[in-house]
Amino acid sequence: MAELVSGPVDDELRRRTDETLFKIFVPGPDDADPTPRYAQLHSEAPVHLSGFGGVVFSRYDDTKTILRDNRFGSGAGRPTSSFGSADPEAIAFRKKMVKDRAGRPHSMLALNPPAHTRQRGLVSRAFTPRRIESIRGEVARLVEERLNDLAEAGTADAMDLLAEPLPVSVISQMLGVPAEDWPDIRSLVTDLVLSLEPGATLQDLQRSTAAYDGLWSYFGDLVEFRRDKPSDDLLTALIQASDDQDKLSSGEVLAVSILLFSAGAETTTNLIGNGLNALFNHPDQYDRLWANPDLVPSAVEEILRYDSPVQLDGRICLEPAEVCGVRFETDDRLITLLGAANHDPDRFEDPDRFDIGREGEPVMSFGSGIHYCLGANLARMEGQEVFAGLIRRFASIEAAGDRPYRPRIVLRGLESCPVTVTPR
Repeated sequence: MAELVSGPVDDELRRRTDETLFKIFVPGPDDADPTPRYAQLHSEAPVHLSGFGGVVFSRYDDTKTILRDNRFGSGAGRPTSSFGSADPEAIAFRKKMVKDRAGRPHSMLALNPPAHTRQRGLVSRAFTPRRIESIRGEVARLVEERLNDLAEAGTADAMDLLAEPLPVSVISQMLGVPAEDWPDIRSLVTDLVLSLEPGATLQDLQRSTAAYDGLWSYFGDLVEFRRDKPSDDLLTALIQASDDQDKLSSGEVLAVSILLFSAGAETTTNLIGNGLNALFNHPDQYDRLWANPDLVPSAVEEILRYDSPVQLDGRICLEPAEVCGVRFETDDRLITLLGAANHDPDRFEDPDRFDIGREGEPVMSFGSGIHYCLGANLARMEGQEVFAGLIRRFASIEAAGDRPYRPRIVLRGLESCPVTVTPR
């Protein structure tokens, strides 16, 4: 079991910090904004041995160190933790999920070296920066379609017309998913990611499992179709990706396809919605951006930092290790709070201030180390095209109602974002 290298454990502080973490991991209507609690962690317990079954890190440097240390890796296939949930039925179902999926290949997100190194190397050949940049024009076209819908509606939910359908359209076209299947696949992905949340209920986990099986079946059929009829898409590239005699198996292509679709859709949806929300909450920065469109790239970086689409990441100790003031044993669990790292006052001046012209440390929103998000450049490019498009098309975009967050923390984003637009 993990233990501090030096210094006694303050039981009262541990209890108070566990209460804070529970409100972060299982947010209620009054707990939508985690940043005040991140500040509490930074000042009181930046390295916390929780009562939930893991060690929690909130500082930028600690988070970066953990994520770049290969002694800490994926815990796929290992015993699950009750971190964030006290429901015995949900805990038991999580264990069943691990057991039931044991026979299926994992994507690189759930692998450790050398298996991770091999798979990521093969996938990267079909997911190069050149390929991403080559589709910028197509992404701009898809953005324009969504903005046309928004302009025609005048007042609408920007999540429904822009933030949710756009990333699905982009990743679908990249992978070669037929347009008529986009709505159904989008719905399955929304259910799939429920299992990532620490506080997922039994019903959430059951929906996630059903979605996983549905996606596995769908992409299984699509892979076989593309194997017989290759096309100029990412799925065909994954099927053909090889290094000498080594190729991705059919099961690996399935696992990677589901990962890329899920990550490519959910995170960028949250980037767009969270960005609109931040601009509405900071009208001075909204006015600044509309007057200075050249600030779009730095504005997207600040959105990623200020309200990260992904707020935490988990690791498991693969061998005994001592790091960041903690001594770990094999199978000890770690939580790195990416959102808290992005608000570390030792790395970001006045971290709770939203500043679209901010310069400084790279954001931790895409993680770090060998599991750094493969689609980071794609997400940034989509975000840039969306906000540049909004400025180009609309003299103004105004909030038109409440903007509640979904009760999640791993993938943090808005439930809805009603807006009114005024075309130029």
